[in-house]
Amino acid sequence: MFEKPKKSYTVNEIKHKIEQYCVYQDRCHKEVEQKMFDYNLIPEAKEMILLSLIKDNFLNEERFSKSFARGKFRIKNWGKQRIVRELKMKDISAYNIKTALKEIDESEYISTIYRITENRNDVISESNIYKRKQKLIGFLMRKGFENELIFKVVNEVVGGN
Repeated sequence: MFEKPKKSYTVNEIKHKIEQYCVYQDRCHKEVEQKMFDYNLIPEAKEMILLSLIKDNFLNEERFSKSFARGKFRIKNWGKQRIVRELKMKDISAYNIKTALKEIDESEYISTIYRITENRNDVISESNIYKRKQKLIGFLMRKGFENELIFKVVNEVVGGN
């Protein structure tokens, strides 16, 4: 079993590769640092590349957090709590998280939770109203919606108390 030798790159080649990585999709600092870690760079080279990416606007934490929030809400129907939790795991600052949440239109947010609750309610085969509500509440909590909003919507969609 021969181990394939790792290809070595110059700092400029790695910088170009990471620029392409950032162009393909908005990235956060943590993802870029992980990518640089994979290349076994010395700290000075990492610092140089990171500063260059920020200066040339390949890496922009605010832009990343805004597009992340918009995408996860529109495509995956995530609630604000889930988005906040995921952004915190990516070490995004509180200011950028707050800015990102402003990207979500409040009326669109409310209509989304109603839409996904009604869709989910249609596919749940549970006849017991309380178990049905429990399943819907669990589903919406995993999606990351706020508790008060979940209880209000589930009671309106399913009915009963």
